[in-house]
Amino acid sequence: MNQVSVRRVVQLLTRLPGVGERTATRYVLHWLTDGGNTPRELAEALLVLAESVMPCADCGNLAERAHDGASLCALCMDNRRDSALICVVARVQDVTSLERAGTMRGRYFVLGRLLSPLEGIGPEALPLERLKTFVAKHGAQEIILATPPSVDGEATALWLKREFEGEGLAITRIASGVPHGGDLEYADPITLGRALQGRRTL
Repeated sequence: MNQVSVRRVVQLLTRLPGVGERTATRYVLHWLTDGGNTPRELAEALLVLAESVMPCADCGNLAERAHDGASLCALCMDNRRDSALICVVARVQDVTSLERAGTMRGRYFVLGRLLSPLEGIGPEALPLERLKTFVAKHGAQEIILATPPSVDGEATALWLKREFEGEGLAITRIASGVPHGGDLEYADPITLGRALQGRRTL
């Protein structure tokens, strides 16, 4: 068995979220010993994926590559969506989560990253002009800032709020609080603080 090849694949797999070295090694050894075609099939599927999927030309979500190169995702091509409502998220995964909830009928815009001074990511690295073009194109009336309730997520939301102030748009922020079925004992201070601030009358 080529140990160099095994180590290389293990290193690549550990770049995936939630996959450590032991799990990656277990995957590789399983592929090598199960006698099937899984490694070849996986490699072919990943090549097709890399060649056929690209960021949406409008919102940054994932889209099938078009022949003319100007690919739009299924959500941007859906004329039933409410163009007056645009939800700004950090990652493509956030679009998937919000769609799963089934209550967001507007459009999305994916930033791709958050402000992070520690990582050297400043305002110039965020697609502000593309977002402004997207908002104007759809005649949006409300922008929902759905960045995560982290330090970087809050900083990004406040920066976007300042950038859009004075343009006649409603700028809202998703609420955050204790998860359904959660226990206060395990909630962090930021989550508890936001839960108290967002309290409502019963």
